[in-house]
Parts: sequence; structure tokens; C-alpha cells
Amino acid sequence: QVQLVESGGGLVQPGGSLRLSCATSGFDFRAADMSWYRQAPGKGRELVARTSPAGDESMEGRFTISRDNAKNTLYLQMNSLKPEDTALYLCSMRLGVFDSWGRGTQVTVSP
Repeated sequence: QVQLVESGGGLVQPGGSLRLSCATSGFDFRAADMSWYRQAPGKGRELVARTSPAGDESMEGRFTISRDNAKNTLYLQMNSLKPEDTALYLCSMRLGVFDSWGRGTQVTVSP
């Protein structure tokens, strides 16, 4: 079955960096659109970055999404983190009409 498992979250000070990973299995990773979303307490789910099979994209300058097709793994490099980046970060895949989500990894940015 399709599995997406996020890791790499934690507590970081403002201005710090984190690299999130999303290990996947059960589908053709190379052919899938992959995304990172985040959800802060009391707020809706927000798209952070998306990558298509053709290449990498970044939604904002501080965050960079990348993928390793050999390892079936998606990454999110986050730099210059701010308290407002605090959220549960979730990985998702879409292949055709099928999509699936991981359970997320918590990122907390605090002094």
C-alpha cells in the first residue's frame, strides 16, 4: 500500500534551519506530483511547495523542495525559519486521480 512517512521536524530557534524528509513506498515515485503542506493550530492546510516529475519548484525563497527518485524520498529544506512557520508539515502525493498523505512532522520555531 501507499506509505508516506515524514521526519526531520523539531524545535528550532528563529533564524535556524531544518531539513524535512518524506520516505515513500507503494507507488511510482518518479511519476508522481509531490508536495509539502503545513497546518498551523486553528488554521487550514496551506501548500508550501510542490514538485512535478519534470523538476523541482519552490513556493518561496526560504524553502526549497527536492526529490531523490533513487531513494523514493522527498525533501524540504527550510532556512531562516520564523515563529509563524510553526506547524505540522505534511507530505502528499498525487498520481492521476489518486492522492495520499503522510501523518506529518511537527516544526516549532521558538526562542
